[in-house]
Amino acid sequence: MLLHADITDAVIGAAIKVHSELGPGLLESAYSACLRYEFEQASLRYDPQVPLPLHYRGVRLDTGYRIDFLVEEVVIVEIKAVEAVLPLHRAQLLSYLRLSRRRVGLLLNFNVSKMAQGIHRMVLSSQQRTSGE
Repeated sequence: MLLHADITDAVIGAAIKVHSELGPGLLESAYSACLRYEFEQASLRYDPQVPLPLHYRGVRLDTGYRIDFLVEEVVIVEIKAVEAVLPLHRAQLLSYLRLSRRRVGLLLNFNVSKMAQGIHRMVLSSQQRTSGE
């Protein structure tokens, strides 16, 4: 069984509802607002725009990084509305997972013809979580 599968399944279901209603071509902010509504309808606890500080040499640096959604305090959700998911987008989510010490993340790209094409689930291994610390 996948780690936090119940939560990621609920988030993916919400994303599919939003995409089915709106389709591709809008800004990330539109999809984000609609996801908030769907999370509430599904009784999912979430925090939007969670600040993510960087710790460097024992110093906390507020660098402006923000997690789009932290769902049920364990799953990071990053929203995109881009032509293609690039390695940079995947690296961003992996970095957010590592910095926040979370294990599971979803990268959701709404600029696709079918939402299934825009869903990227990522799991950080224990080794990845501790590297560089």
